[in-house]
Amino acid sequence: MNLGIKKTLVTGGKTISVETGKLAKQADGSVEVRMGETVLLATVVAAQVAKEGVDFLPLTVDYREKYAAAGRFPGGFFRREARPSESEILVMRLVDRALRPLFPDDYHAEVQLMIQLLAYDGINNPDALCGFAASAAIAVSDIPFNGPMSEVRVARINGEFIVNPTMEEMKHSDMDCIVAGTAKDVNMVEGEMKEVSEDDLVAVIKIAHEAIKEQCQFQLELAAEITTASPKREYCHEVHNDEVKDKVYALAMEKCKDVARMGLSNKAKRTELFDAIKSEVKAAFTEEEMLVADKFIGVYFSQVKKKAVRWVMLNERKRLDGRNFDEIRPIWSEVNYLPNVHGSAVFTRGETQSLTTLTLGGKMDEQLIDGATFRGTEKFMLHYNFPPFSTGEAKPLRGTSRREIGHGNLALRALKPVLPAENAYTIRLVSDVLESNGSSSMATVCAGTLALMDGGIKITAPVSGIAMGLVADEGKFAVLSDILGDEDHLGDMDFKITGTAKGITACQMDIKVDGLEYEVLIQALNQAKQGRLHILDKIIETIAEPRESLKASAPRIEAVIVPNEMIGAIIGPGGKIIQGLQKETQTTITIEELANGEGSVQILSNNGPNMEEALRRIRMIAFPPLVEDGATYEGKVKSVKEFGCFVEIIPGTDGLIHISEFSWEKVGKMEDVCKEGEILSFKVMGKDPKTKKWKLSRKVLLSKPENN
Repeated sequence: MNLGIKKTLVTGGKTISVETGKLAKQADGSVEVRMGETVLLATVVAAQVAKEGVDFLPLTVDYREKYAAAGRFPGGFFRREARPSESEILVMRLVDRALRPLFPDDYHAEVQLMIQLLAYDGINNPDALCGFAASAAIAVSDIPFNGPMSEVRVARINGEFIVNPTMEEMKHSDMDCIVAGTAKDVNMVEGEMKEVSEDDLVAVIKIAHEAIKEQCQFQLELAAEITTASPKREYCHEVHNDEVKDKVYALAMEKCKDVARMGLSNKAKRTELFDAIKSEVKAAFTEEEMLVADKFIGVYFSQVKKKAVRWVMLNERKRLDGRNFDEIRPIWSEVNYLPNVHGSAVFTRGETQSLTTLTLGGKMDEQLIDGATFRGTEKFMLHYNFPPFSTGEAKPLRGTSRREIGHGNLALRALKPVLPAENAYTIRLVSDVLESNGSSSMATVCAGTLALMDGGIKITAPVSGIAMGLVADEGKFAVLSDILGDEDHLGDMDFKITGTAKGITACQMDIKVDGLEYEVLIQALNQAKQGRLHILDKIIETIAEPRESLKASAPRIEAVIVPNEMIGAIIGPGGKIIQGLQKETQTTITIEELANGEGSVQILSNNGPNMEEALRRIRMIAFPPLVEDGATYEGKVKSVKEFGCFVEIIPGTDGLIHISEFSWEKVGKMEDVCKEGEILSFKVMGKDPKTKKWKLSRKVLLSKPENN
């Protein structure tokens, strides 16, 4: 008996069905979402009360892909799902960033939202459905929420925009964007693209928003059929004191405005002055008053500081560090900073600094990805590290954070479109953020560009990145270029955008204000373009184009395309031939079967003669010359037996020098006259009719003694 409620909608020509009331009924809200044969289950639970002292929203978004969804076993020893993969974490961040701003500001109960991939058809990508599923689960619950919201993917294929494209369609796309928002506004954009224009990006956002509106209306209609979804639960998570608030505002507002007017570029000095004002405010309360006021002062002072800084920006057109709204902080950069590494660069903009290193490797260095929806390898990696000292703090290190994974992925997507199409190397960039005061992910993009060019990687064009901000209130707004950390925290938008001189390669936008007009977005994009071009000029001043050659410390790679049927001969029985080649030439050799029926043999070495010898021997095996009967050769002894020794005629082809053919003198023991690895000259004497092996003679090349 089906007790659930099921509804369907069509978005971008694809049917999505949502069912609730059938699975996970003890959660506050749960929905099952299907598109094709891809199935997600989203559940949400919220605590009834907020924990003591919590003044923020403790929201946890978790997304997991079950391997059974694709009919596969997890890798590893335990053969079960363990910690989330990077791709799962990136989906969690997409959903979290879109949902978090839509909860009431005064709602502080713990909320846990879990999304699980239950079935995957290999056609419909589940990541773009997760935001829709998460919002639908909240919509059918009684949890307070200023939604609904939804997320959709938009791709451009052959000039046509497609909503929620299939995996096959994505292979031919030059734009890939996930956009989130409510029926009224867009509040999150993330994507990568191949040097497109600002107008193209705006077009994608507009098309996505139309689909979002349909999905939001669908959720409202679904929730209307759920009796427990309305009214939403009542709560009281904040207690205020108007008397304390008024006093803090009166004492601090003008003083905070004065600090905001100073135009101090030093973050530590600004923090010191604001902290001094806060101390003065506390000192204005008596000990008796502090018994009540102490827990409110910090909250109200933060409000005053935010309002004061924003007021100065909007009414006096002054930024915290004194710059014009479209002005970029001072930049200096340097390449070839570290010895021995394969490429390195330092990029510093204001108080934000990235030291980025390049490492080059071969096929065996590729990253193995073993996920439920994808199994394969990746040859371009970018890792972003954000140590606590970069902001002058001492904090425990607890592994790679979700933020570090997200920022690293953004920089990777920014640089990936400009990598050379014919690239034999596995590339790893590591950005260590040494200072941070806003836009560290964009500094990573710039430092990554410099490190690639310093390492001699022939990128098609340099890429720069910039973070844009927005302050809007009471009909006034200011678009800020190259935002500080404080401007990000106090502002209404964080819009990171990267690109070449030709166009945009990646973007990430989070909007915290309702009703962002497209005209404001267009202004931000155009202002960002000018900033990007300014930064590109600074990059080009440091290094104008990739170096002609790799660093001396970098490995060299050569590839040989061989017939597929010769791969076995190169590998040899049990890997004997290829292992011997690697040992004898001190190279690393990998083989990959290509889709066209050929094989690619990749040789990695830092030694030129070794590389040449490995290439020669592989070509001899893959394209063997005919062994000529009666010809003379020189070859290595492969093994010594009682009856003679086997010698390599050409790579992959051996012959036997019988003990009687070794010399004119009688040989008692073969091990007394030759050793494995010794080079001998010999003549081919035909094939043994029984074994079909080549018969060789050494003695015919020697002078015959007179008494023989």
